Amino acid sequence: MTVETRELVAETPYIWRARQPESRYRLICLPHAGAGAAAYADWVRLLPPEIELVAVQLPGRQNRIAEEPFTAVGPLVSTLTHALRPVLDGPYAFFGHSCGAALAFELAKALRARGRRGPEQLFLSAQPAPDHTGVRRLHDLPDEAFRAEMTALGGIDREILDDDLVMRSLLPVLRTDFTLWERHRPAPADPLDCPITVLCGDSDPRTPTDSVAGWGKHTDAEFYARFYPGGHFYFLESGAADVVSFMSAKLLSATHGRTA
Repeated sequence: MTVETRELVAETPYIWRARQPESRYRLICLPHAGAGAAAYADWVRLLPPEIELVAVQLPGRQNRIAEEPFTAVGPLVSTLTHALRPVLDGPYAFFGHSCGAALAFELAKALRARGRRGPEQLFLSAQPAPDHTGVRRLHDLPDEAFRAEMTALGGIDREILDDDLVMRSLLPVLRTDFTLWERHRPAPADPLDCPITVLCGDSDPRTPTDSVAGWGKHTDAEFYARFYPGGHFYFLESGAADVVSFMSAKLLSATHGRTA
């Protein structure tokens, strides 16, 4: 018996994909601060054959480490609306974690403004609603304090934390990403027409449980919030299987492109 092995591979500078010929939908994952497309490699085996995984690779990380990261939201979103065209030709959903959730939201708005096909579902993880205030800003902390905050949030492998050389190269990218999104103020816009589902840990210091309800104002479709045990990287603490399974069921239950 032959077992098919799907792997997440780079197809363009911005697109890593695990091709799935039987798929009916794509789950397009946007990276959190400092992370690359490979952060979602393990999700390939967790998805059903009906859903193809695509992960976005941004400059300044992994195989694009030598490139300068984006320092302004406008050019980043504009670039992605063009770079992702090969994977926006059928039904898809966006998943973004933390800074990646803010990017997913801005990308969905930009696609609508350009008259392009939008996501069937918007999954936003560990990100407060745009109008929520009170989350501590981290981007302008001194180096040691910033490193301590990044360590406390989790999401960085132990071998990386223990390697000072690697950490010295990672921290500037993290700081750039936090600066980008902590300074960003979303422009007023009409609500989206796709469902928004917010996922987060119930003890996440960056996304208090009372900070997510405001996302409901940004969609005319279904809004749903789901909390998991854990902190900012709740899906690493308890395993991603439940999160991926939930999103898969949510996406596959869509009727005519929208959740009933």
